[in-house]
Amino acid sequence: MQNVKALIFDVFGTVVDWRRGIAREAEAFLGRQKGLDLDWEAFADAWRGKYQPAMEPIRKGKRPFTKLDVLHRENLLQVLEEYSITGLSEAEVDHLNTAWHRLPPWPDSVPGLLRLKSKFIIGTQSNGNIALMVNMAKNGGLPWDVILCSEVVQAYKPQPEAYRRACEALGLPPSQVMMTAAHNNDLAAAKAQGMATAFVARPLEFGTKNRKADIEPGPGIDVAAWSFTELAEKLGC
Repeated sequence: MQNVKALIFDVFGTVVDWRRGIAREAEAFLGRQKGLDLDWEAFADAWRGKYQPAMEPIRKGKRPFTKLDVLHRENLLQVLEEYSITGLSEAEVDHLNTAWHRLPPWPDSVPGLLRLKSKFIIGTQSNGNIALMVNMAKNGGLPWDVILCSEVVQAYKPQPEAYRRACEALGLPPSQVMMTAAHNNDLAAAKAQGMATAFVARPLEFGTKNRKADIEPGPGIDVAAWSFTELAEKLGC
């Protein structure tokens, strides 16, 4: 780990609180503006639940690479239909779809990233697309040095190319790049490509009643922490 020069981060769930953010945006638009009364966290879960299945045909080569904003919109239309929500204009669907651009960071994300940035290159390595990541950074004050994402590497994690091409884009060997995530499957895939790994627990990613979140680091993880600020401390920042 002494040779690590860059940390790249999973974003959804690791850096930002997607569930609370989507529920809040949906309630503000569909609830207060459109007068609907729903379980907004369940709505967020339903939308997020289509995330991995939508990427799978692309991973398998059955669909050309398609950026996440497009997949999110396709998924949103399905969720609206499932909830029997009708009458939204194309512009209104577009507005709701960009809720992903406005997700709130976890409280420790910005202060921890600022500390890590003092010593390392820091950047995203997300399945999001460039505009999504840039807008999220602007909205949330995320101090990235670089935006790496599926649109840059033309692959969706956990495809091996997603990690290899991110390291190549930085001009660094995988051993000098640390993948940072709250999800052990992401870190295992990065480690298989020779990257260093950091696990940051986000026990509330799926809410207080859902136990889907990884709490403990998987085997072979190089460093584990409960926050970005603790990670910074462990890495000497």
